[in-house]
Amino acid sequence: MARNKYGNKKTVVDNITFDSQAEATYYIQLKWLLQAKQIKSFKCQPRFLLQEAYIKPDGTKVRKIEYVADFEIHNLDGSVEVIDIKGAETKEFLLKKKIYEYKFDIPLKVLAYEESLGFIELDKLKKLRKGAVSGKKSRSNKSSQSRS
Repeated sequence: MARNKYGNKKTVVDNITFDSQAEATYYIQLKWLLQAKQIKSFKCQPRFLLQEAYIKPDGTKVRKIEYVADFEIHNLDGSVEVIDIKGAETKEFLLKKKIYEYKFDIPLKVLAYEESLGFIELDKLKKLRKGAVSGKKSRSNKSSQSRS
């Protein structure tokens, strides 16, 4: 399979093409949770209308703007959550996320896959990575100061 511009390899599972191996892995987890009756149901690639199509006064047609998430999960307690699997957040995604959160009351979780941690919220992963980097910097500063 070809890789996209972000280096992700498209992956096919159950005749569904996913944009990344991480998305496909999450789909397999959702299937297992459904089979184990841990969730009520889930949908792949739910669409959310962020802005209607319209026609400008000069007659120019402007297309609608949609946000397509990776998954929509319906939990046993009746709650719903929207999941997007990301390695990095693009400017376009951040803008669509902001509009989505303004228009919809359904929580949006942005997850990333990390080898040692599995699926983790992207914001938490960023904080862990930032802490690891700043921890390395402070240790290297201390060791260079002790040599002086």
